[in-house]
This record gives sequence, structure tokens and C-alpha cells, in this order.
Amino acid sequence: MHIIHLYLQLRDNPNMEMRPHTFLFGAKAAPGYATAKRIIRLINSLADQIDHDPICKGKLQVVFLENYRVSLAEVLMPASEVSQQISTAGKEASGTGNMKLMLNGAVTLGTLDGANVEICNAVGEDNIFLFGMKTPDVEALRRSGYHPMNYVTNNPALKNAIDMIQYGVNGKDFSEITSSLINVDPYMALADFADYQNAQRRSAQVYADKTAFAKMSLMNISGAGIFSADRAVQEYAENIWHTHPVVVAQPR
Repeated sequence: MHIIHLYLQLRDNPNMEMRPHTFLFGAKAAPGYATAKRIIRLINSLADQIDHDPICKGKLQVVFLENYRVSLAEVLMPASEVSQQISTAGKEASGTGNMKLMLNGAVTLGTLDGANVEICNAVGEDNIFLFGMKTPDVEALRRSGYHPMNYVTNNPALKNAIDMIQYGVNGKDFSEITSSLINVDPYMALADFADYQNAQRRSAQVYADKTAFAKMSLMNISGAGIFSADRAVQEYAENIWHTHPVVVAQPR
């Protein structure tokens, strides 16, 4: 939705000053996960429309990487500059991709969810682009009653993005996605959208300052040691398995 917002801004004002963005998506959908397949189709349709619009040349690009796997990640992660980890707080157990991106110098843009929490603790809030609700906020909003349409009517940028998806992207119908968003939105994406846009703006502003962004990148690399496999295995041994190191006698 944010990419669509940027695209619509360019369409309305082709001469607007904009930091060039390339958005890379690496993902797969399980065979029976129909919604995920629709979202992938939407991403590819949007990528095709942007790619064929001369207004976007040199300013905006979207790429969906097919068959995302370890060998592709080995190329992608060292080349990435911003690592988007945007799961709704409380929804992600703990992935490891964000740790590998961090180790390669990418700065995380994400929620306080999963391993993002540990990354934030390791590098400090000044070296990560945080946005969105925290887990207690998500739970409180769910209890009080979440009405996604309220966020649409109060945010013109969000409404325009939803409308574009609703009426078709690159000639393809994605009304099932918009219907799910405005009526259910189980991941509360609409509630976090405005704050996500703020984080995107902050990341673009910092990226324009090469020294400031390089410092953030180096702080992430230097702070990645906490994710060492040696440390993780030791903690599992001590806290989960309650085992102790075995002393092996050295041969004379």
C-alpha cells in the first residue's frame, strides 16, 4: 500500500523530489494459501505497471524474486540496505532472516516483534527504524473492537491506495484483498499504516545522509554478535536442557 502511495504521488506530480527506491520481495506461498498467492500476484502486477510507466524510471521499482531460497538470500542480503520486518507485534515468533540482513549491514525497519526486539536491544533505538503498535497495544485494540474502515476514512493516502487495489492493478482484479482489509484485517495492517509511512520517511531522510546511514549500518554489523550460534547453543544448554559442558581430557 505504501508503494502504491508513492506511485500515485509520482503520477500526480512527476517532478516531485524523491529518493529513488527499489523494493525487493522474497517470499513463497504454501500450495493452499490462497490469500498469499493473491498478494504475490498483486505485487507482480504492480511491479509490471510501474516498470512500464516512464514516470517511475529511475525513481521507483518493484521486484518479486522468484523461488526465494538460501542461494538467492546469499546474494540478496549483502546487497540490501533496509531490512523490512513488518509483522504485527505479537504475530511473529522469531525469524532469522532479519539477523542475517543485520549482519550484512542492512538497517531494520520494523515493529517490536520477534527478533526485532533483540536487534533493537543490541543496537539501540537510534540504529533501527521502529514503527507500529506494541503487543499490549494490539491486544487492547482487539479487545476494544477493531474497525479497519475507520483508518481508511481518516487517511487519504491509505484510501487512495485501497481504491487503486479495489479497481484493479495493471488490469487485474484484487477486490478480495481489499474486502479482507476493510472488513477484517486480521493483522491490523491498516492501524499501523500511518506510522509505517512515518518510518519510511525517516529512513529516506537518513539514507540521504551517507555518513549517518553508514554509521547505522556499522552499528548493526558490530551489534550482531549476540546472534552467534555459540551463544544460542550455550543458552539452550543452560536454560532448556540443563546440561553442562563435558571436560575432555587432553592427550599427553
